[in-house]
Amino acid sequence: MSPDKMRYQANQIATFFASQPEDEQIEGVADHINKFWDPRMRAKLFEISDESTEGLKPMVVAALEKINRPDKVGTAG
Repeated sequence: MSPDKMRYQANQIATFFASQPEDEQIEGVADHINKFWDPRMRAKLFEISDESTEGLKPMVVAALEKINRPDKVGTAG
């Protein structure tokens, strides 16, 4: 998946959770990504965000701390 598509999908999740109570938004984004993105997708998100968080909504950037970072591609870190 291209970096632009990955940013778009992560930002779409943040857009959805923006309608939730503020104290649930970041946790909601992280929980959704942890549950529904496979380790390869999460690894790619971290690869992108480790280079730059430009293009990611602030809510996605904040959620990165709560998203399970795979140890290596293909593992459930």
